[in-house]
Amino acid sequence: MTQVTPKLTQRNWQPIIKQLEAIAGKNGVVRKKEELLVYECDGLTSYRHRPAVVVLPRTTEEVTEIVKVCDRHNLSFVARGSGTGLSGGALPTDDCVLIVTARMTQILDVDLENQRVVVQPGVINNWVTQAVSGAGFYYAPDPSSQIICSVGGNVAENSGGVHCLKYGVTTNHVLGLKLVLPNGEIVDVGSPIPEMPGYDLTGLFVGSEGTLGIATEITLKILKAPESIRVLLADFTSVEAAGATVSDIISAGIIPGGMEMMDNLSINAVEDVVCTNCYPRDAAAILLVEVDGLEVEAEANSQRVETICYKNGARTVRTATDPAERLLLWKGRKAAFAAMGKISPDYYVQDGVIPRTKLEYVLREIESLSQQYGYQVANVFHAGDGNLHPLVLYDNAVPGALETVEELGGAILKLCVNVGGSISGEHGIGADKRCYMPEMFTKADLETMQGIRQVFDPKGIANPGKIFPTPRTCGEAARGEASKQFEGVERF
Repeated sequence: MTQVTPKLTQRNWQPIIKQLEAIAGKNGVVRKKEELLVYECDGLTSYRHRPAVVVLPRTTEEVTEIVKVCDRHNLSFVARGSGTGLSGGALPTDDCVLIVTARMTQILDVDLENQRVVVQPGVINNWVTQAVSGAGFYYAPDPSSQIICSVGGNVAENSGGVHCLKYGVTTNHVLGLKLVLPNGEIVDVGSPIPEMPGYDLTGLFVGSEGTLGIATEITLKILKAPESIRVLLADFTSVEAAGATVSDIISAGIIPGGMEMMDNLSINAVEDVVCTNCYPRDAAAILLVEVDGLEVEAEANSQRVETICYKNGARTVRTATDPAERLLLWKGRKAAFAAMGKISPDYYVQDGVIPRTKLEYVLREIESLSQQYGYQVANVFHAGDGNLHPLVLYDNAVPGALETVEELGGAILKLCVNVGGSISGEHGIGADKRCYMPEMFTKADLETMQGIRQVFDPKGIANPGKIFPTPRTCGEAARGEASKQFEGVERF
């Protein structure tokens, strides 16, 4: 599965290329084979497929004309932002036109009085906060890749980040969208007003992974920066103790701005690369807890969190109030995925969600699966909302290794579903996890979703082959056969 072999077709691309060049200019169309290599995959580099052609529009009007060309010629198209997605959502398909929004980077409007910003999809996530921070505002969703990921991609995957526990994922911060539908029609959904009657088409589109069209303008909600922020770093001699602390903090009625956990393997990888000198290398796990709000509220909650940590066996608890020190404590967590390159040639990341109360059980089961399959698993996750990011470490140069770690990753996803969770919290389904959709949804559920998709895209040309399983791509999983991985295991 490391390389998808494109089908050979007899399509005459020359007239199509000329039409696309007339829309985006010759510099806005990429056709040379060596240049197309850049676009073969997204952040899930295990899957690669070269597109037939890449087009880089600058405006909504150019996007709609490009999509109309695809519609006329019955060509599949795939939208791509910065290419940082981790589920193969922007993976090109056979004979497709890859529509890359990387040149659509304008911040179109900043309305501080009404706390909203309108951006093109190629705007980088962190640019939104930079544009309004001087006035005391910020944009809450903050994926670890926020310095390079685009808002359009965040909308497509409904991305989250370390602060989604308290402030929500992307869908909670998108007020409206200008969309180009798969037939080239332009429509506006949502409104600058937070509450509108009628169907929530904005909510439907966010997280649809490019299967319903392309967002070309996005109206975002921005928040006023809190008066006070405190970050606590607690280290524990067992992962179970750290997990119990997470549950106890939430049970106490405290909703942190963010709450993250890292295990020993992750701690040492981060310290080897980032050298924060903040994370104790001998800790079994660390917990990062950020509390914010009014000064008196943040101070009181930080003291309560510290008490809970010590009650659960924390060795030390460090509190940072200075912005530079807070940034240092978060720096390691933000660099955790990249740091894995220090200890392994490759890693395969999953994105399951579990109830917080099942954290200890699931971590034990992941360790058991790690031993069973013979591959190390580093655990880094949004502990507060139970969003796990197990990183399976392997060497792709070893024949059969990828297939085995994919099987291990699938077993972890099935475990998450088994305890009442989900196969994705923020990375999306894409091409990577489509075969596991029947683990969560019935045949009727999947047919209903496909029916909605057909309303928007009756020809099936918008990002085909993503999200939903098919017999060709998934075999037994597509037929909804029950997993036998956890036969005999108590279902919660």
